[in-house]
Amino acid sequence: MTRLLNKVAIITGAARGMGASHARKFVEEGAKVVITDLNEEAGIALAQELGENAMFIKQDVSSEADWDAVVAETEKAFGPVNILVNNAGISVNNSIENTTLEQYLKIVNINQVSVFLGMKAVVSSMKKTENGSIVNISSMNGLVAGAIGYTDTKFAVRGMTKAAAIDFARYGIRVNSVHPGVIETPMVTQGDSVEVIKEFAKHIPLKRVAKSEEVTNLVLFLASEESSYSTGSEFVIDGGLTAQ
Repeated sequence: MTRLLNKVAIITGAARGMGASHARKFVEEGAKVVITDLNEEAGIALAQELGENAMFIKQDVSSEADWDAVVAETEKAFGPVNILVNNAGISVNNSIENTTLEQYLKIVNINQVSVFLGMKAVVSSMKKTENGSIVNISSMNGLVAGAIGYTDTKFAVRGMTKAAAIDFARYGIRVNSVHPGVIETPMVTQGDSVEVIKEFAKHIPLKRVAKSEEVTNLVLFLASEESSYSTGSEFVIDGGLTAQ
């Protein structure tokens, strides 16, 4: 399994959920992976599980200084960055009138500003490889309406992806966005969400939610040379929800 042999990847929000799934698959496919997250305990445990080709760095993705440190530490440990997966994000389901400015800006900083900072931070490193790939995790709500804050930031990720794809094409760096629907992660399989998700799944054309590994397979394709002529595009993985 060598689809990412000797590639160096940074994956944000990778201590758990979809990010952890991406990290496992990338290492399996030959990459050296830097896992970043605020969840230090889970991140360290995952890096130890994955062995010498993985490293954890605690990161606030909304901090420019943290981004600069992550890229510098990645280069020191593994070499120039080939792949960035901007996976970190939060979801808050609230109405506009019940959302404070502080709450709104928190979503913007984590879901949107972090993507800008990540792309800005890695470009100088990726220029050295001449074949970089940036995968920005948006959402089906980057295509259709959802909650305030979440929807607008995921639309922004889609737009930033296109702008960056044109900007970075001259360096041989590709930039694409992934738009998942409902994914089976701890966030949706615990507590009060379980029954709600089961009911919602009935309205998905494929009649089920996706597993993290299914999204990972798409992210892997975009990170690899198999997608060498794809840039500035949206890749939807939502079981047919936005096709209705």
